[in-house]
Amino acid sequence: MYIRRTQRPNRPLRTSGVLLAVAALLMSACSSGSSTTATATSTATANAVLAALPSSTPSTLAPYYGQKLNWRTCGVPGFECATMKAPLDYANPASGDIRLAVARKKATGPGKRLGSLLVNPGGPGGSAVGYLQQYAGIGYPAEVRARYDMVAVDPRGVARSEPVECLTGRQMDTFTQTDTTPDDKKETGQLVDAYKKFAEGCGQRSPDVLRHVSTVEAARDMDILRAVLGDQKLTYVGASYGTLLGATYAGLFPGRVGRLVLDGAMDPQLTARKLNEDQTAGFETAFRSFAKDCVRHSDCPLGGAGTSPEQVGKNLKAFFQQLDKAPIPAGDAHGRKLGEALATTGVIAAMYDEAAWPQLREALTSAMKEKDGAGLLALSDSYYERDADGKYANLMFANAAVNCLDLPAAFATPDQVEKALPAFEKASPVFGEGLAWASLNCAYWPVKPTGEPHRIQAKGAAPILVVGTTRDPATPYPWAQSLASQLSSGTLLTYVGDGHTAYGRGSTCIDSTIDRYLLQGTPPAKGKRCS
Repeated sequence: MYIRRTQRPNRPLRTSGVLLAVAALLMSACSSGSSTTATATSTATANAVLAALPSSTPSTLAPYYGQKLNWRTCGVPGFECATMKAPLDYANPASGDIRLAVARKKATGPGKRLGSLLVNPGGPGGSAVGYLQQYAGIGYPAEVRARYDMVAVDPRGVARSEPVECLTGRQMDTFTQTDTTPDDKKETGQLVDAYKKFAEGCGQRSPDVLRHVSTVEAARDMDILRAVLGDQKLTYVGASYGTLLGATYAGLFPGRVGRLVLDGAMDPQLTARKLNEDQTAGFETAFRSFAKDCVRHSDCPLGGAGTSPEQVGKNLKAFFQQLDKAPIPAGDAHGRKLGEALATTGVIAAMYDEAAWPQLREALTSAMKEKDGAGLLALSDSYYERDADGKYANLMFANAAVNCLDLPAAFATPDQVEKALPAFEKASPVFGEGLAWASLNCAYWPVKPTGEPHRIQAKGAAPILVVGTTRDPATPYPWAQSLASQLSSGTLLTYVGDGHTAYGRGSTCIDSTIDRYLLQGTPPAKGKRCS
């Protein structure tokens, strides 16, 4: 599955959450960097604890920690960019470097500068540099931007940092339209073939970087950046998957933790299957909220006033089944039609921010009543980061690369998926089948996983703020509760509401609490809840 931070208003909708069915990318839980596993983790069990790295910097890494960044303008007013080097393989730094894209916007003042604030929007695969330039560097509270240099680094394999590449645009078009709720052995075989071709493409196009894109390695890169920026401690805001990255940093470098905000938290001690099941239930929760809201509006195509969420779900499922048999026109210049796979992705795309629900109602109305699939296709394309020319960002490729390295696959064979279908369909009658089949992708990955579920305690770290949303579809609230309890200095802040992540979503209570923590270092009282 795929987790990603929701973009804020006034920009194109880019959702966060599962990349279900079609793309079949497993969400990562906790991870170990390929060749760093032996030093970064203890025994490979769910009861294992991520072990801290030595506090002293190895001599082999000294050149990386001592490098100077050459800042330059980069086309976006107010921002500077640079390239940072890190070892491709931390176990063998002499084997070569990986070049990472870094961007910053310097503190605007007034007030004493507090250092650097590193941000990451999640994914894995989301561009942190793009997030900084499009939102965080201009949309974070003015008081925060006044005191901090706002900084981002695209993680290894992502966007501008030696991106993983897998398929051409045409190949991705075919992949995203593959039937992901197979009705027979033939369709199951076609789905498996699609997954294999995706994996083979990654192995052929990115053979070296594919082995070194784990969350542990990305967290170690962040420590190099911290040192290069001249900060003694890391101050960080990570959303969605970015919470796993931040928590992993804390586990590896507890003594270098400054003020960490982990918003929309993941639970690193869960297996891939458990993560998928939990998230499937999370999407059911989100859909029920949407269904209740939808039927209050006269333009809801899924039912009238008083229609139960269960019936709304059945109506949507029936529509998906119609598209499975007969895709509808979508006005696409490349000839694509709206089938079940793309339509499901479009609906999922709107589940992570209630502000997108009116757009979804309109798109569903056009598709169901007018046989015009353009609206749902646009939502799906936004989710996949596909542009009008048919080109895809590397988001989905990096997502698979990190996830399949971080955790063993949830399922190894189609037979295992079929046996698990009842549990997934019970968790979500609408999305369960597709999400179960989505869990098969990593079974065919060309690189063996190097991580296992484990707990993160980060003993000795400064107070860490963990944020959870009660009806978050992509990172269910119990995950935030679990991570906060694992972290020795974790404090849980709860947002009672809908949508994925909480900071910057309109709750004055949430925003002021996080801002106070970032500016003053004061975490909220235990048990604080906001709405």
